[in-house]
Amino acid sequence: MSGWEDEFHEYVRARGPALLRAAHQLTGHPLDAEDLLQNALTKTYLAWNRIEDRRALDGYVRRAMVNINISQWRRRKLEEYPSAELPEPPHDGPARDGDVHELLEQALESLPERMRAAIVLRYFEDMTEPEIARTLGVSVGTVKSTVSRAMSKLRDALGLRSPQPPQ
Repeated sequence: MSGWEDEFHEYVRARGPALLRAAHQLTGHPLDAEDLLQNALTKTYLAWNRIEDRRALDGYVRRAMVNINISQWRRRKLEEYPSAELPEPPHDGPARDGDVHELLEQALESLPERMRAAIVLRYFEDMTEPEIARTLGVSVGTVKSTVSRAMSKLRDALGLRSPQPPQ
C-alpha cells in the first residue's frame, strides 16, 4: 500500500465507529447505516488526494453521508406508497431506564429524513446551526425551524409535553 492508502486506513480505523454512529442516526437502521458509511467512505477514498485539509475529513464524510442519504430517500419516496392500515401506537406505559434509549431510537426513526438529519447533526454531532445549514444546503432559518419542529415531535413521541395550564 502507498502512504496515502495507509493514511486512509488509519483514518477509517480511528473514526469509523463514530462515523457509523452518525450514519445509524441518519438512517435509523444498522444495516442501512453500514451501507451508507461504506458508500461515503468509498467517495472519500476516491477523493482522498484532493482533500487538502485533513482536519476537515469528518465533515467531508458526514456531508457525503447526508448527500447519499438524501439521494436514497428521494429515490425511495417514489417507491413507497401509503397504507390503508395505521401501525400500532407505541406503548404508553412508564419507561424503565433501559427502555429510554430504545424509545429515543424509535422516536428518531419516526421523524422525516430531513428532521432526523438536522437533529443528528445538531445534538449527536454537535454542529452549529450555520454548519448544519451548509451541510444540508438550506438556510439557517430552515435549520432552526426544522430542529424546533423535530424536537416538538420527539417530545410528543416520548410523552415529555408538560400539560397546558387551564385558561
